[in-house]
Amino acid sequence: MAFASANDRNDLPRLARIDPRQFELLFSGCKVERYAAGQHLFVQEDAADRIYGVMSGTVEISIYSPGGQKLVANIELSRSLVGEIGALDGRPRTATAICLTACELVSLSRAQLFDRIEKNPPLARAMIDLLCARLRWVSGELGDQAFFGIEARLAKRLVFLGGVMADGDGWIPISQSELGEFLGATRESVNKTLNDWRSRRIIDIKRGGLRITDARALSTIAESQDDD
Repeated sequence: MAFASANDRNDLPRLARIDPRQFELLFSGCKVERYAAGQHLFVQEDAADRIYGVMSGTVEISIYSPGGQKLVANIELSRSLVGEIGALDGRPRTATAICLTACELVSLSRAQLFDRIEKNPPLARAMIDLLCARLRWVSGELGDQAFFGIEARLAKRLVFLGGVMADGDGWIPISQSELGEFLGATRESVNKTLNDWRSRRIIDIKRGGLRITDARALSTIAESQDDD
């Protein structure tokens, strides 16, 4: 099986993956649980009592403001971990996790997690490495918000989504409203930027999706800091 690297910020956003052998050790003997698209694993501020491993499918991690505004923090795919922060510290969930597709998951209670870590010390190192990767990603996101404009941030997100969600023809199944939720931006600002890129033949757009047609140009935009 192929797994994403956890050593380079170019793998953005950070997929919460540990070494395949550690994943198997962590969830050894766990029964596969099936979730339908649209089903929640947990909601922000819920009590945290489980950690999940994604066997197949796509899970969205989102943060909500007190007023209900949504920000998509990450997308988790096969062999990713979900809910590790709350499971480790026992405090309320920091985000909401929902299945975007039908998913197969495995899970452990908080007590089971610590039991397995105590019996298998390499798991502790794996979890520390994972949390460090998460922290580096959050720091990078804060820097992007401070120093990059909407075009660069949107380009970075599309490069990532193209790598993990595109179908065989390169189409990324995502709406402009959903892209806005990834960036904390309005649909109107996303629409304006995407239409400009389409006119420049950087992307193609269809209802409910888009496709990158000039990856080099998009990568150049992703590194630009002067589009505010």
